[in-house]
Amino acid sequence: MTETQTSKKSSLLDGWNAPPNLVTYSRIVLVVVFLVLAALAGPWGADNLTMRWVAAVLFIIAASTDKIDGWMARKYHMVTELGKLMDPIADKLLTCGALILASIFGELGWWVTILFLIREIGITVMRFFVIDTGGKVIAAEWPGKLKTVFQCVGLSMLLLPMWSLDAGQTTPMWMSVYYFLTYAMIYVALVLCLYSGGIYLYNTFAGGKKQQSAGDAEA
Repeated sequence: MTETQTSKKSSLLDGWNAPPNLVTYSRIVLVVVFLVLAALAGPWGADNLTMRWVAAVLFIIAASTDKIDGWMARKYHMVTELGKLMDPIADKLLTCGALILASIFGELGWWVTILFLIREIGITVMRFFVIDTGGKVIAAEWPGKLKTVFQCVGLSMLLLPMWSLDAGQTTPMWMSVYYFLTYAMIYVALVLCLYSGGIYLYNTFAGGKKQQSAGDAEA
């Protein structure tokens, strides 16, 4: 048993310097820089508008490249245990960090962020638990993938300080439409987030029971 545990620990660092993992490390650094700049920029970028623009661009870059490391790992057969662990951490650090910061600054209701966090953290922990117990992780279905698209687009729109482009005293129609669409994207992402989370729970528990029942019947 001791040998098995030692083998598991050593295997986690196997391929730590593989190109896909290096991309993941770079994304994590990018996320940290984004969070620092966004925090220093203040609510809506009022404290430092330039930092807010840079932070928004970094978020868009990080969100747009979130599949590159996984694609590289599968295409070039460089899938590692460390990569499986770090890739979702990088993804959740980006989106959850942006959500928390937006709520701290009053740009997004805490109820929205909390619901996102419950689903995102809960499903991520469950995935690791399933892997640790030798089970098969259920792949993300289309609602989950669509959720990611709406979430990243909505947060990108929220982070971009478009209000700074208007020098007038009154709010123009295009800005009202812009922020209406921004929050609509985030709310749609929340619905898809909860829906896809429910699907994952059903497939993990109900699906696993069906497979076990089928195995018992064959035995």
